[in-house]
Order: sequence, then structure tokens, then C-alpha cells
Amino acid sequence: MASKPFSKSFFAFYRFVRRRLGNPPCQHHHWERTSGISTYPVVIQGCPLAFQVDDHLQNQALVLDIEGLLRSSSFFPYFMLVAIEAGSFLRGLILLCLYPFMYFFTQEVQSRVMVMVCFLGLREEKVARVARATLPKHFLEDIGREGLEIVRGFKRVVGLSRMIPRDMVEDFLKEYMGVEMVVGREVKMVRGHYVGLLEMESEIKFGLEKIEGTEMVGFGSCTGYFSHDYHQLFTCCKEVYLVTPEQKKQWSTLPRDQYPRPLIFHDSRLAFRPTPQATLAMLMWLPLAVPLTVLRTLVFVNLPYSISLPIGSVTGVTTRVINSPISSNGNTNHGALAQPNPRGHLYVSNHRTLLDPVYISAMLNKKVSAMTYSVSRISELMSPIQTIRLTRNRDEDRRRMENSLQKGDVVICPEGTTCREPYLLRFSPLFVELVHEVYPVALMNWSSMFYGMSTGRSKYLDHFYYFMNPHPAYVVQFMERMKTHVVINGRRCESYEVANMVQGEIGRALEFEPTKLTRKDKYLILAGNEGVVDTKQ
Repeated sequence: MASKPFSKSFFAFYRFVRRRLGNPPCQHHHWERTSGISTYPVVIQGCPLAFQVDDHLQNQALVLDIEGLLRSSSFFPYFMLVAIEAGSFLRGLILLCLYPFMYFFTQEVQSRVMVMVCFLGLREEKVARVARATLPKHFLEDIGREGLEIVRGFKRVVGLSRMIPRDMVEDFLKEYMGVEMVVGREVKMVRGHYVGLLEMESEIKFGLEKIEGTEMVGFGSCTGYFSHDYHQLFTCCKEVYLVTPEQKKQWSTLPRDQYPRPLIFHDSRLAFRPTPQATLAMLMWLPLAVPLTVLRTLVFVNLPYSISLPIGSVTGVTTRVINSPISSNGNTNHGALAQPNPRGHLYVSNHRTLLDPVYISAMLNKKVSAMTYSVSRISELMSPIQTIRLTRNRDEDRRRMENSLQKGDVVICPEGTTCREPYLLRFSPLFVELVHEVYPVALMNWSSMFYGMSTGRSKYLDHFYYFMNPHPAYVVQFMERMKTHVVINGRRCESYEVANMVQGEIGRALEFEPTKLTRKDKYLILAGNEGVVDTKQ
């Protein structure tokens, strides 16, 4: 019993010492030199918009600390994304094992430890890819609506990152928040490889010449404000507004439709925010997930749909069909009207994963052919249905599609690539010129742990990752047939106009927003290439 009061006293003393050595509480201060000339900014607790009108802020520049913008006070999930997406699951495991000990470190030491684990030995382009294609989604989901309103009140914004390396936040701040420049510490490199050492705060190059002469206002978090170099940057500001962790807990989540820029593309294997608890659950699931995905794959590849679907359901795979075209006798029924010629039906769907044509085939209870582009050879060999590789040569692709239609039903995804978010990419119009009517299919899938699609070099593992989810789910919705010869006001619609109509119908069924973006746009944004996969994989 005597140990209990002792432990309470010890932890109380520990918290007192850490507060003294770390960051004092945020208060309203106004420092002056002994001469009476003000050299430090007015420090105010709260948000700028609560104290000034928008017209006044438009004439000032905002020095924005990303720590003050995010609702969460923990940066662990962002470092874990770098560790796993740019490194490996083993690197993520090491970071997770060190997490309990970080409670005994200051925030500065925590950052240095996480940088060492996550960055050591990685190539610059790997981290750059994660910063460009993965982290923005998680930053946007962590932004508070109140924090974004502050940024929108200023025409000119300078980004500041003290604890998260500039290598991780610069792309997000410039592309999504519209900042002019980013000030922060970088991770040191040797010959294009990170050595895991974070720059000292005294090594930060401010470089504020671009906004020299402009009145500046600072906004950030109370945490770390009294650090010398952090405070040094804010000395350029007339006023500094600081929010406390308690205030940020009251901020509301930023809705998707209020993002400063639509999030259409992102790339990662993890389909969740890797907090310590969620990461632990994933790593505990991983030893079971590997044999499970092998079992599910073998079942779907080798067994008839009438057997594989029930077995898949027992193992946790959920499949739902809406408006099934299968009649009570097991035959496909598309209505009384028949195709004008004896060729096969053309099913046109949006693209969620490589398994889209397989699920359509399963719901039709018959084999179909799938038109593919830049799919790895391994994926083609393991496909339970026939795949026909397209070449992006219009004449050759037309010939291949017509030959396939002569042999039976064909599934095509005119987007040419997958899209995770509720958007539809532009539909290539070639399919419109091949048949008199098409059969739109709207697809939706859910992944709670791993995404079953990527733009990286390991695309051949896409379906394995999808089946590694505890409960992967697919919804296949068959829609009314659509004619490809459409006349409006006496004018026959062009093929691209009909393709846009099909895109719009599928978008309405899924409540997805159609766009004019293409496969090329996606890969240039996420991977810096045009999306050609090595067919030898």
C-alpha cells in the first residue's frame, strides 16, 4: 500500500519537471526591451478571425505553423505512413515498439527518434512519393474547419513546420493550402539517401525576403512556442495567435466538400489512419492475413462461382448484387429487346480494383473477357477470366475489342485506371463506336485495412492486398441498357458525348462526381510517370 502514494508523487514530480523543461503554458504576453522599444509580438490565445475583420487581414501575410492547423497533437501517424509506405512493415514495427518510451522524451527528442527510424537509409524519391501521394489525404482529414478559416482569411501565407520535417509537409502546404513558401527543418542526406538526422532548429533558413515589407501575423500552437528558434521566426510578426490543445479538441472535422482543393488522387497501401492502436491491430492481423489472402485467391481462381462465392462469404468476403440480370433458371436476362447482331454484350463499368471484371463475371454467373491496359503479367496469369491487353493504339484496340465481342461478352472500364475517391475519371469513347447499346455497371467496394490498388511497382500484389482485409466488400449494380446512337435536337451525338452520358449515369447511381481527368493525369500526379507497368512482373 505504501508504494501507491510513492508512485503518485513520482509521476506528479515527473510531470512538473517535464513542464518546466518543456513548454510553459500559453498566455497573453507582450515583451519589451528595457529601452521601451517593442521587439516581440503581441501573443494572443485564440484564432485571428475572432479578433479582426477579414478586410484587415487581407492586407497582411500569415505565418502558419502546421501544428496549429491540425486537430491532433500527435504526429505519430504521419511518421508511421513514411515508415511503412516508403520503407516496410518491419520499419513500422520498430517505430511502434519505440512508441511507449516516447512518453518520457520531450517533443524534440520524439521527433528525432521518429525521423531516425523512418528515414534512415531511404532514397529521396521514395519519401518524396509518400509526401506527394499519401500524406495530403491524412493531413486534410486532420485539419479543423476553424483552422482552415484562418488560412482563407489571408491572401499571402508562409508555411512553418518545426517538428515534422519539411520533406513531409512541403507538397501538402503548397499544393493544397496555397502557401508561397515553407520554412522548416530538413532531414540530412548523403548521395540521395537519408541518414536519419534532423537539422537543428538553428540551421533553419527563414528566407522571408519575398514578403519583406508586408505586415505579418503568426498563427500556431502553444506547444513549443517558447522554443528559441520557433519564437525567433514569430518575432517578424506584429501579432501571434496561439491555440491550446484543449481548444483544438473542440474543432470540427473539415467536410470533404470544403477541402481547399478536391482530393481526387492519393496512393498508399494502408486504408486507415495509422494511430498506435490501429497500427498494433494491423500488425497483429498480418500473420493471419497472409495465409487468408492465399486461400481466398486460390478459391476464386480455381473454383466455379457457385462454390467460390459461398466459401468467400464464410471467410469474410461480402458480395452484393443490385438488379441482378440472372433469371430464376440461371440464365442471363437483359429484357425483351435483343442486341441487333449476334455478338456478345458489352458491359461498361467504373474502375475500383483489378477484380472489377471478375466480380461482374461472378454476378453474371458466366465467363466474360476483360479489356486491360498495363496490367502485370502475374495478374493476367492468375485471372480466372480471359484478359485482352490494349495497346493505346486506337485502330489496334478497336480490332481486339471487336474480335472479343464476336466470341462473347466483354467487360471494359473506360476510365483506364482505378480511382479510390468518389469521382469518375473521363471515359474513353472507343467503346461507343463498337456496339449499338451498352450495359452500364456501377461498382463500389470497401477496404478497412489495405487498399487493393496502387500506382507503385508492386501492382501485381494488388488483389493480394485486397483479400488481406478482414471483411472486403463489393457491391455490383447492373443498370438499364443505354443506346450508343443518340440523337438530340436532330443532331447525332458524338462518341465522346455518349461516353459522357454513360459516365454521368454511373456517377448518379454511385453519387460520384464525373471529372475530365485521365489515367495519364493520375500517374503524373502520383507517380511522376504515365502509368506503364513492366509486363514481366
